[in-house]
Amino acid sequence: MGFEPPQRLVRALGETYGEAVAAEWLGKLPELTRDALEHAGLAAERVMAPGGRSSLVVLVPRAALKLAPPVARPDLERDALAHWNGWGAVRLLGGTEEGGLLLERLHPEVSLRSLPEAKALLEAAGTVRRLWVEPPADHGFESVAERTGRQAAAMAAHGAGEETGALVAAALAAREELLAGEAETLLLHGCFRQGKVLAGDRTPWLAVGPEPLVGERAYDLARLVRDRVEDLVAASSGASTARRRVNKLADALDVDRERLRGWTLFRAVESGTRALDAGRTADAELLLEFAGWL
Repeated sequence: MGFEPPQRLVRALGETYGEAVAAEWLGKLPELTRDALEHAGLAAERVMAPGGRSSLVVLVPRAALKLAPPVARPDLERDALAHWNGWGAVRLLGGTEEGGLLLERLHPEVSLRSLPEAKALLEAAGTVRRLWVEPPADHGFESVAERTGRQAAAMAAHGAGEETGALVAAALAAREELLAGEAETLLLHGCFRQGKVLAGDRTPWLAVGPEPLVGERAYDLARLVRDRVEDLVAASSGASTARRRVNKLADALDVDRERLRGWTLFRAVESGTRALDAGRTADAELLLEFAGWL
């Protein structure tokens, strides 16, 4: 099977894991894909493009084959999907010798982003609620404290003398306060947003692409709050709409409003500073303006 990896995947892997790590895995990807298809006895239909930011998805008859570099920890995604067993998430059908995941076939062109905003948020809330379950007793998932600890260290490099300094300081302070009062230890999706919920056949909407960890629901909900951030920033009522969205989602899912606001702030600033470091200035400006509203 000859193909070029989607450019979105090439860019995102380099930004997240470094150019050298990305180049090494991408160089092996055509062979890894051929071997995985051959060993599983599968025939490729097409590669999903633009596809994901950390994996290649190949559509095969009645299923999808997902390949990700070991540094992206596809084993943890496998464990989370196996634990959910199709409840609110795509069903894991099996794996390959190359570490690939064989997944239930969904409709990849149809995500919640295809719906009007109010309907999309309603369906997203109903989907993410199903994922919040007790983790397996012997799980290997990291905690919210561990993941955000690494992120906080990178954020701290944007010192107080820089334009983003006040937002970074507020986000780091919010994290410390939130972790001091964290009580829940549930299995979380880790990267939940509208684009991560696809149309299915056995149920209308199913989550895909988890970056699983354990912790409180407010952390998992925080990324959803800023969905369609470009529309929010473009609207004259964007700031008030964003604050109302925090309250509506918190109330709908029985999450504390202030905890959701705090994690939304932290995650927006973290994404914004990461975008700055990667040279994605336009993305960073959107994210940091949104964070300033909170």
